[in-house]
Amino acid sequence: MTELTGAMFIGFKRVHGTAGSEHSRDASTGAPIGPAYGMDDGSATDAATRLAADAFDAYRSRPAADRAAFLRAIADRLAAQEDAFAALVVAETALPEARARGELARTTGQLRLFAALLDEPGWEDRRHVPGSPDLHARRIPLGPVAVFGASNFPLAFSVAGGDTASALAAGCPVVVKAHPAHLQTGELAAACVAAAAAETGMPDGTFSLVYGAGNEIGTRLVAAPPIAAVGFTGSRAGGLALMAVAQARPVPIPVYAEMSSVNPVFLLPERLAAGPAQLAEAFVASLTAGAGQFCTNPGLLLAVDGPGLAEFRTALAALLDERPPATMLTPAIGAAYSRALRARADRLIAGAADACTPAVFAATAAQFGRDPLLREEVFGAASLLVTCADADELVALAESLEGQLTATLHAEPADHPLARRLLPVLERRAGRIIYNGWPTGVEVNAAMVHGGPFPATSDGRSTSVGTMAIERFLRPVAYQDLPPDLLP
Repeated sequence: MTELTGAMFIGFKRVHGTAGSEHSRDASTGAPIGPAYGMDDGSATDAATRLAADAFDAYRSRPAADRAAFLRAIADRLAAQEDAFAALVVAETALPEARARGELARTTGQLRLFAALLDEPGWEDRRHVPGSPDLHARRIPLGPVAVFGASNFPLAFSVAGGDTASALAAGCPVVVKAHPAHLQTGELAAACVAAAAAETGMPDGTFSLVYGAGNEIGTRLVAAPPIAAVGFTGSRAGGLALMAVAQARPVPIPVYAEMSSVNPVFLLPERLAAGPAQLAEAFVASLTAGAGQFCTNPGLLLAVDGPGLAEFRTALAALLDERPPATMLTPAIGAAYSRALRARADRLIAGAADACTPAVFAATAAQFGRDPLLREEVFGAASLLVTCADADELVALAESLEGQLTATLHAEPADHPLARRLLPVLERRAGRIIYNGWPTGVEVNAAMVHGGPFPATSDGRSTSVGTMAIERFLRPVAYQDLPPDLLP
């Protein structure tokens, strides 16, 4: 494994921060592990963004094939460190080893997916309309991109994750702020990116990684004049704070923030009556995967009072009684989850409302409409079952929901008239609509949409997963009557 030193990557230079130090911590014990990580006092962030600005024109001018080779080199280097990544992720997050290895495969896969996209001419969306005027058009990269590592995906949504991959594919240099919960994993990933940049001859400043305690360095990064866009996955409060900084700049910039989603699951009457126990079993598997720490966790169930509902609740209680508490990503996340459970304890119907146990709560549609607490996302293996009096109340409740990453329909053919009523509503509310499946598990391909109306994301026109993610970091330019030797 590459030696971990606790130093930042400022282009091709390693720099130790001087604003105090932090250690990564074992998620299970809280004990410090690995080297001391020097936090940035702001000077390294400033240097990284200046380098990115200097590198921008050179990097974006490189042939697409060269950038594709760079992305494949990153993937190869990450894959070569699989055992090291597995050990670091398990230690820093308490996620199981199989999840760590699977997430690394997803990370390398999406890098290669964007490399394959660059092999095809269509990603620039080149157009030509001859005549007077003679117009050519294409999409060009925005400029340097700030990326924030996510707590719950230390690889796939972090240093070399989807935001970094799509920005680099677009031709944008990237400055990453590492997540403090997995500093060692982040440093090893950054070492792979930096080595791949050097190996493939990319300009100095194409990639940098900084460490910062608290919010100051992240704020400084977003406010830095060279930064042209931001990729963020995290809390609603964090995303809104970065959006405010970005909009307060002399030149505002887009923030593509994935923030808050309860991912409603609609259990339609005929489906619920046909197999309540099977639905409960599949739901619990989705709810508890990764200790519920997925952005697509099914945090809201909606059903019409009728056949199968009581059996569904009984099966839930039996299944969750068997589930032990989980170790969550960080002590702070675990404490926040426990507080959320206690605040809803009077509505508990399955599981337990203490420590980091799975839990399901219940409310009527009227109670859900009156109590703002019930609408809030709980980050962890908790969900709320809302019972509606009839189909009209179910549709009205769907209309009242905030924007979501996903919405799921469980239906039999006899439920399709109700499903057809719901679909137009769900199209306005969600980025992905699922039929007889579960929202956890996101395929990485050309058709995937991992985004949704606010507050699921800050811009519902975009996705952070799949090849359409490159569009966030491109903008159109038209060329009118340029002679052929000046056309790009």
